[in-house]
Amino acid sequence: MSKDVQEILEQKMQKTIAVLKDELNTVRAGRANPALLDRVVVDYYGSPTPLKNLSNISVPDPRTLMIAPFDPKTINDIEKAINLLNLGINPTNDGKIIRMVVPQLTEERRKELTKVVKKFGEDAKVAVRNERRDANDELKKQEKAGELTEDDLKKEMELVQKKTDKTIKDIDDIIAAKDKEILEV
Repeated sequence: MSKDVQEILEQKMQKTIAVLKDELNTVRAGRANPALLDRVVVDYYGSPTPLKNLSNISVPDPRTLMIAPFDPKTINDIEKAINLLNLGINPTNDGKIIRMVVPQLTEERRKELTKVVKKFGEDAKVAVRNERRDANDELKKQEKAGELTEDDLKKEMELVQKKTDKTIKDIDDIIAAKDKEILEV
C-alpha cells in the first residue's frame, strides 16, 4: 500500500520540477529563446490559439527571434498578441515575418531577474514540502488503519524525506544554473 504513496509522491515532485522549468523558460536571460513566446496566444478566427501552432519560431542569431506565420494573413494578429504579453521586446513586422531583437540586459535588470528566479525556486520548494506533508499524513493514516507497522512507517517516512531532500537539491541546482545564465554577460 505504501508503494502507492511513494509513487504518487515521486510523480508530484517530478511535476513540480517540470512546472518550475516551464516558469523559468519565460524569464529572458538576454538571449533569444523560443520559450519566451510559449505564453503567446493569438486570436485566430475567433479562437485563442498558441503562437507555436500558427507559426515557425526560429533563432537566426543569439539575440534575434524570427516568427514566420504559416498563414501570412495572421501576421498582424500575431504581432498584436506579442505586444499584449508585454515582454519588453518590440516585434517588427515586414509583412511576411516578425523579428524580435532581444535587448542586452542591464546589470540592475539582471539582479531583478535573479530575484524573480529565486522566488520561483522558493515556490517550488514550498510545493515539495507540502507534497512531503501530504505523503506523511497518508502514511500515518495507513498505520492507524493497521496497514503499516510502526517500523514500516518510520522507514517509509525516511524514504519520503530522502525524496524531498533530493528534489530540493535538484531545484537548487536548476535555480543556480538559471542565475548563472542570467548573470552571464
